[in-house]
Amino acid sequence: MATTHADGDLTTLAERAGRELENATPQEILRWAADTFGRKFCVTSSMEDAVVAHLASRVRPGVDVVFLDTGYHFEETIGTRDAVGAVMDVNVITLTPRQSVAEQDAEYGPRLHDRDPDLCCALRKVKPLEEGLTGYQAWATGLRRDESPTRANTPVVGWDEKRRKVKVSPIARWTQDDVEAYVAEHGVLTNPLLMDGYASVGCAPCTRRVAEGEDARSGRWAGLGKTECGLHG
Repeated sequence: MATTHADGDLTTLAERAGRELENATPQEILRWAADTFGRKFCVTSSMEDAVVAHLASRVRPGVDVVFLDTGYHFEETIGTRDAVGAVMDVNVITLTPRQSVAEQDAEYGPRLHDRDPDLCCALRKVKPLEEGLTGYQAWATGLRRDESPTRANTPVVGWDEKRRKVKVSPIARWTQDDVEAYVAEHGVLTNPLLMDGYASVGCAPCTRRVAEGEDARSGRWAGLGKTECGLHG
């Protein structure tokens, strides 16, 4: 049975697991997380695809899958979330910001994402996730080292200092080819936009299609010198 750990214990636990599980399969990494933290472990998903949610559901049926509804998502992303909740053995939990888009516009002015994307992400992503993860001690992400230079050193298990939680990235060592092979083998749900020129799917106002040869994250906040929303860095 999973036990509750103090911060100091969690830090040591995460660092040791990161070393010991570096060459483990995603299933083995997720099994470790589920066995170690039980119901205090969740998966987060942007609903770009449901690969990590699918992997986790096979290890821990009914696992919590946390989704951030920023109010700016493509319809396809919301549709993917709904489909994941309907066909997979997971418990989808949708988090929302404290303010609706209209309320944020009234306070900060329209199109904050164009004028101050960092603040917009903080209000609509970072803060809601921090609040939504309060009851958990560990969370899983779909981060991969091959996605961008900022993610090249992502550990498979690490310590999230900002949130004081263990951060699990079970497919960190996978390539895009590995993801596509898993999707094809298991019929995993993916966001339809991935078939329409989008390599990474975020909020609609800040996401564009990518050109051949560009890295997967280049379509996010294009021209703004921004590559991360603040959830992972």
